[in-house]
Amino acid sequence: IILTKTQTLAPYLRMFPAMRVKIAGLDPHQQYYIAMDIVPVDNKRYRYVYHSSKWMVAGNADSPVPPRVYIHPDSLASGDTWMRQVVSFDKLKLTNNELDDQGHIILHSMHKYQPRVHVIRKDFSSELSPNKPVPSGEGVKTFSFPETVFTTVTAYQNQQITRLKIDRNPFAKGFRDSGRNRTGLEAIMETYAFWRPPVRTLTFEDFTNMQKQQGKPKCVLWTFVG
Repeated sequence: IILTKTQTLAPYLRMFPAMRVKIAGLDPHQQYYIAMDIVPVDNKRYRYVYHSSKWMVAGNADSPVPPRVYIHPDSLASGDTWMRQVVSFDKLKLTNNELDDQGHIILHSMHKYQPRVHVIRKDFSSELSPNKPVPSGEGVKTFSFPETVFTTVTAYQNQQITRLKIDRNPFAKGFRDSGRNRTGLEAIMETYAFWRPPVRTLTFEDFTNMQKQQGKPKCVLWTFVG
């Protein structure tokens, strides 16, 4: 079993794999912020059981950490601008330092988390801050997906994942040996299209017509492989 839903924290690292999303349905002339936060899935702490290759509950979660929000650096931008580009969160940084004063998202190790993407209309952004919870209201739309849940670690629990990240993470080039033979894991991963999936479209109702529409918006994210 390859545990691909893990991130490493020490002292801070960019999220890998990065989340990317394509947005549709915005008012082209309206101004929007795009933001992300990462919230706990539950109130548990976990441990990895090697003989069964599973994550098991190991106790209660650690005390809550200060809320942090990553505001996409292209904010503020028009709906037309957002819809013409792939919105990537590759610059988002994670840390387990509870005293961090650099604005990184703070997470506890060995806990499960859910990333959330927020689309925030300009006139509803007065409360938007990297150090406050995301505001709520009619002009704020939040998306979260079960397949993006991941477990944080300070050391990988599986050597195959260590090797996989070294080979695939663009920020781990210094660990690579260009002369070595390709491993079985690398060859396998290269045969699967889902490792580099096409960016698909995340759609939702135009905010101006949101209250008139029926049913839930549909959206798809490029997410952690698992």
